[in-house]
Amino acid sequence: MIEMPPLQFADVNGIRMGYYEAGPKSDKPPVILCHGWPELAFSWRHQIKALSEAGIRVIAPDQRGYGATDRPEPVEDYDMEHLTGDLVGLLDHLQIDKAIFVGHDWGGFVVWQMPLRHLDRVAGVIGVNTPHWDRMPADPIELFRQRFGDKMYIVQFQDPGREPDRIFGSRVEQTFDAFMRKPVARPAGTPEEQPIAGVGASARLNLAFPQMIANYDAKHDPRTPILSPEEKQVFVDTFAKTGFTGGINWYRNFSRNWQRSEGLDHTVRVPSLMIMAENDAVLPPSATEGMERLVPDLEKYLVRDSGHWTQQEKPDEVSSKLIEWRRKRFG
Repeated sequence: MIEMPPLQFADVNGIRMGYYEAGPKSDKPPVILCHGWPELAFSWRHQIKALSEAGIRVIAPDQRGYGATDRPEPVEDYDMEHLTGDLVGLLDHLQIDKAIFVGHDWGGFVVWQMPLRHLDRVAGVIGVNTPHWDRMPADPIELFRQRFGDKMYIVQFQDPGREPDRIFGSRVEQTFDAFMRKPVARPAGTPEEQPIAGVGASARLNLAFPQMIANYDAKHDPRTPILSPEEKQVFVDTFAKTGFTGGINWYRNFSRNWQRSEGLDHTVRVPSLMIMAENDAVLPPSATEGMERLVPDLEKYLVRDSGHWTQQEKPDEVSSKLIEWRRKRFG
């Protein structure tokens, strides 16, 4: 049985946002859980249950373009101003002054931006796998293209013809079968994948995700699935209905976000926790090196034997760490 609180809706920042809430309303500061791509608030099901049972107020939205939340047409409606503005709007709707923002994958990029743009609404930040970096020295899409070539998925996602959206959208079950698995463990002594600022991953990793999905056959995949058949069906049913364009539009704003962040002070001035996953090939622990310069009040924690989907691969460990850090820092 999959446990999720009832779905609720809020009108925020020009869209209708679906969200889930649990735990005592009196608890302050509450915890806002922000998912990545291609995911949903449902990705935090284990943490919603554990944190609320520990007496912590927890809120998990389907973010703009995903699940029960609106999917506006214009690509620019998915830039960082909109994504952070949605979370401020959610706080306003719930009459919350400040919150601790937790983000995994793309949600991590968003929550690290919250204290840069809306400091008065942020009590603390927790990045899960996604580190906080300084502004890149050049347009990130050009850097990705130089480093990884035109087939790298973020470069492909810039395609105005939206071919990647079509590939994923016509193979929804294949997409989640392929992505939501534990990585093959690295033999001892193997060097970690070397990251690139703004996105991890080495050239050894196949980053041509659309082609990988187009040619994928689960029968030949030796990796262990993370999701039960029932859990996988939640993702498949939702994305079959919504498609992937909303989430991919976040990637289509990499250059715009970079241009518009010129002059923004990238120092994070709130208590912060960085949860790293030992075997995440795209956002490896080495990607967090030097974060302390930009995040002076930082604790780091390594989840061993976990790949990219950390809060679903190691739910108890991640939940325990969130609860422990929250109590230590906020009582």
